[in-house]
Amino acid sequence: MNDPVVIVGAGLSGLRAASLLTAHGINCKILEARDRTGGRILTAADPNKPDLGKFDLGPTWFWPQYESTIANLVKELNVETFVQYTKGAMLSERFPNEPPERYELPENSGPISIRFRGGVQSLVDAVAYTIPPGIVELETRVTAIRLDKAGAIRVEAVLADGKRKNVSASAVILALPPRIVARHIEFSPALPPALMVDLVNKPTWMAGQAKAVAIYDRPFWRESGLSGFVSSRVGPLQEIHDASPEAGSGALFGFFGIPAKMRRELGKDKVSKLVIDQLVRLFGNSAQNVSAVLYKDWSRDSETAVEEDFDPLRDFPSYGQPPTAGVWEKKIIFAGTETNSQYGGHLEGALQSAEQAVFEIINLNNKPV
Repeated sequence: MNDPVVIVGAGLSGLRAASLLTAHGINCKILEARDRTGGRILTAADPNKPDLGKFDLGPTWFWPQYESTIANLVKELNVETFVQYTKGAMLSERFPNEPPERYELPENSGPISIRFRGGVQSLVDAVAYTIPPGIVELETRVTAIRLDKAGAIRVEAVLADGKRKNVSASAVILALPPRIVARHIEFSPALPPALMVDLVNKPTWMAGQAKAVAIYDRPFWRESGLSGFVSSRVGPLQEIHDASPEAGSGALFGFFGIPAKMRRELGKDKVSKLVIDQLVRLFGNSAQNVSAVLYKDWSRDSETAVEEDFDPLRDFPSYGQPPTAGVWEKKIIFAGTETNSQYGGHLEGALQSAEQAVFEIINLNNKPV
């Protein structure tokens, strides 16, 4: 096979696919629109106090007792992890102008969540390290994929400087949210209508959400016997967890109950103030002594969300592989967490989808697994 397998997207799924392909001696190339790897995995620090640690603005944890693919990969790559802090009581905020209710949860009442030292970016970096140099091309936005009558595939992309680039491909792995594929990539010939409908109807996981992380010098709530876990009907955060590193500084992160359009109208500064006000209500005046509030609104990330994603999800989406692609069958292969039926929305789903995509590529080339 002379032309490479072109992988569109350098998130966890795309990177893992490239790692597996190169391990099998299959030539590949990753084209990524962003200026970084990781996709919806995003780890950040307080720019003024980076020593306080790194915090996740995308996915945060995994569950090894259920998710063997990521558990095995973490072990294989020697990525350091620790157990999510859950000791102490939870708070429930049910009504405005009423103090939160405190509940002592039974020990081991839920599955053990595992986090990464240095954030989930440490997993991304470890996978990327297994890929030979020159395979990942950042700031390379794929705009079209064309199939000629002879069966040759041409991938068209635009670079950061506006220049255009064409790449010949033996096959294409689309490791992107399905709606991004449907809205931002032109296919010639066009994808079958049933496939397009399937792609558009697969909500991008977390695309309508935003995440805030409040960073403190220490996890002061633990001194009051609190776990940091909160359920709130008042908001703006509807679910809060301890986001502290294994030792040292403290942090609380939360998901929003207010919809994307309202967050846009309020703006980042107002939203951040509302977050601090809520944390003070819940945890007392110590919550005012915040070092920084990190905020990522994924609905405003054009590489993640389309307009259909702005409406909050009411139910867990039905994820899985899109239907066969007509003339594109065996030419394009879908990967990414939304294409995994069992673990869609999880890091596990992203990894399993990468393994499935590589399995299909190997079968196409009659190479033994």
